[in-house]
Amino acid sequence: MADGQLRIYLGAAPGVGKTYTMLEEAHRRAERGTDIVIGFVETHGRQHTAAMLGELEVIPRRAVAYRGTHFTEMDVDAVLARHPEVAIVDELAHTNVPGSRNAKRWQDVRELLDAGITVLTTVNVQHLESLNDVVARITGVEQRETVPDAVVRAAEQVELVDMTPEALRRRMAHGNIYRPEKVDAALGNYFRTGNLTALRELALLWLAGQVDDQLDRYRADHDIEDTWETRERVVVALTGGREGDTLIRRAARIAARTKGADLLAVHVARNDGLAGADPAALARQRVLVESLGGTYHQVAGAEVATALLDFARGVNATQIVLGASSRGRFAQLFAAGVGVTVTARSGSIDVHLVSHERAGRGRRDRRLPPALSRGRRAAGFGAALAGLPALTAVLLAVPSLALANDILIFLVAVIAVALIGGLWPALLAAIGGSLLLNWYFTPPTGGLTVAARDNLIALAVYVVVAVAVSWVVDTAARRTRQAAEAGADAQTLAAVAGSVLRGDRPLPALLERLRETFGLDAVTLLERGTVVATVGGTPCTATADADAEVRVDDDLTLLIRGRPLAAGDRRIVEAFAAQAAVALRQEHLTAEAAAAKPLAEADRMRTALLAAVSHDLRTPLASAKAAVAGLRAGDVTFDEQDRAELLATADESLDRLDRLVANLLDMSRLQAGVVGVNAVDVGAEEVIPRALDDLGPVGRTVTVHAPDDLPPVHADPGLLERVLGNLIANALRYSPPGRPPAVTASAHGDTIEVRVIDHGPGIAPDRWDDVFMPFQRLGDRDNHTGVGLGLALSRGLTEAMGGTLTPDETPGGGLTMVVALPTRPGPAA
Repeated sequence: MADGQLRIYLGAAPGVGKTYTMLEEAHRRAERGTDIVIGFVETHGRQHTAAMLGELEVIPRRAVAYRGTHFTEMDVDAVLARHPEVAIVDELAHTNVPGSRNAKRWQDVRELLDAGITVLTTVNVQHLESLNDVVARITGVEQRETVPDAVVRAAEQVELVDMTPEALRRRMAHGNIYRPEKVDAALGNYFRTGNLTALRELALLWLAGQVDDQLDRYRADHDIEDTWETRERVVVALTGGREGDTLIRRAARIAARTKGADLLAVHVARNDGLAGADPAALARQRVLVESLGGTYHQVAGAEVATALLDFARGVNATQIVLGASSRGRFAQLFAAGVGVTVTARSGSIDVHLVSHERAGRGRRDRRLPPALSRGRRAAGFGAALAGLPALTAVLLAVPSLALANDILIFLVAVIAVALIGGLWPALLAAIGGSLLLNWYFTPPTGGLTVAARDNLIALAVYVVVAVAVSWVVDTAARRTRQAAEAGADAQTLAAVAGSVLRGDRPLPALLERLRETFGLDAVTLLERGTVVATVGGTPCTATADADAEVRVDDDLTLLIRGRPLAAGDRRIVEAFAAQAAVALRQEHLTAEAAAAKPLAEADRMRTALLAAVSHDLRTPLASAKAAVAGLRAGDVTFDEQDRAELLATADESLDRLDRLVANLLDMSRLQAGVVGVNAVDVGAEEVIPRALDDLGPVGRTVTVHAPDDLPPVHADPGLLERVLGNLIANALRYSPPGRPPAVTASAHGDTIEVRVIDHGPGIAPDRWDDVFMPFQRLGDRDNHTGVGLGLALSRGLTEAMGGTLTPDETPGGGLTMVVALPTRPGPAA
């Protein structure tokens, strides 16, 4: 039996009409004779949505009991037994009540699909797992119900139900989404225009990515390599040359002419690693591409044109921007350039050849460095000038050798000279050897004439072979040297990249690496003439103070002092400079984030405080006001017992308010660092009973073990009493019936440890630090069972007295809070 198909209606926010649109499709299918039922639809009290149910068959929901309350969920078994062609299942991300068949509704839907039932369902973008944290940052509301992206991406159809933010807010204002009492709060919080615009863009971008994936799969399944111009994608090819900035800006202008076009920069690295691209230039160009909204890519290939076209077709590019060839006209006669090759083989991709200042000038500015050192070349010339006459004298002393043997021996000598001194000494040896062979060994001897045609051919072959061998040896030596330099550069650049990635402040480490690599005295980075980072000796504050200057951009300049830079070293230093710019930008972003973090934390604390205090203040105030109002009422007569109960209620409520206000004031003092501590020597066995008395009758159930011979603890008695009171109250809250908490005190050297032990559910060790966050209860932040300050305040007060408060596991299950305080005063601060 074939699996059913999944169709999802995706919305950016509640109220855009997902369920309504889904029910419209259900009616269309029913009119066509499709067997369709409603497995679960949530109308949220919206009249228009409820009216759309119409005559559609509805599968009754299943009642699930949980914690004394009955809930209703979709009856999966009933839908499977009914086995319609199509089932309507609303709210794909819904979490089922514990005790249901599956934990998540999307798992229910998967069962229906496996049974061959097609499912129509709905989901909002904030419930997608990959976007959940992004939505939380935008709206300030964390969605606890999520659905894996893979479930949504596996759907045969995903339809976006779209609505402008203004239209959605009008629907909200008219009462078509939430009840009237909730409208103002919703419009001022989650349904702000900015939030809705951002959510709408997220939904559109996510769906666009889904469409791109489907298109790529279709093209791959059908072996389609031609470009389909469904979206403009401009690829700019970079070589690391100076023309790169011109090409990038031209490509960015081309992309900007079409709204939504993508800009992609690509550098093709040769497989041999010896192409000689300037890493510093590529790093700067990458920053430029990203600043213009593009992305940077690097691919490897033996042939640049082929690799570039493969990349362009792989990303479904519509246009390629290339620089005009910098090869000379003579070179272009023998081999077509990359631009000509790409243009000839691009097919439907448009190719732009952009002229620049280096176009057609050849590569005179990129002369190859000598393959061997000056000493090796001098030794080669010496070997040629001294060795060939000596070899001629030896061969003249052996008159029985044939001319062919003489030529072979001279060829070996040329190869030896090539190995010693490279190309030019070998060419001298080849020409000189041919003259010596002609004069002394080729009949008629004593002149440069050649009597026999075979001898002339042999001499010509000797010269050609000697020159060819010399060229090969010289090229091999040059490639070996280039490979060694490339390897050294790669190691240096890898160290540069590692310096940027490691550490909290990579910029000083990067500059120090540069100073060590080149043995410099000082390295200084200037931003608009101001020193932003320096290592080594006295910093260079002006170009005149430096031995070399490397300009990164219009604002940044790298100055070095210690020695002038060789041309080969300057390329690596420029790479260091480009990475220094990245590291500096990273430090700026880190500083901005650090500056914004206290503001965000203060805002979070303010929001949490308002939410917590609004609940915690309201409850005792309401109780106290009700009690006092009852006592003042003239139309009701209370007996003494009733009056005593009302007075006790008011007294307890006011005590609770007093504790709350005291906790808030102490927390503010802790954060300001102005807590007053009056530390004296006091016995733990004296403080513990007072803390239990403050808890009332429930405190009498706590077991206490505090030896009378304990040395006194040096602490503030009032603060210590509050710390223990908070800890014991927290332990009582989570202790199971019949197993009350225990309090023990013991001495350990110069420290007294008071342990508050409970046998409750306990907390995983990796969550221990979370319990000390203010205004939350182990991350939930709902604050409906209290303001969530107890443990945070207890740790702060303990540390203010010079002690520590740490959690520990209770043997057999539970949590133990350990208060450790000194027995004598600590050193003066």
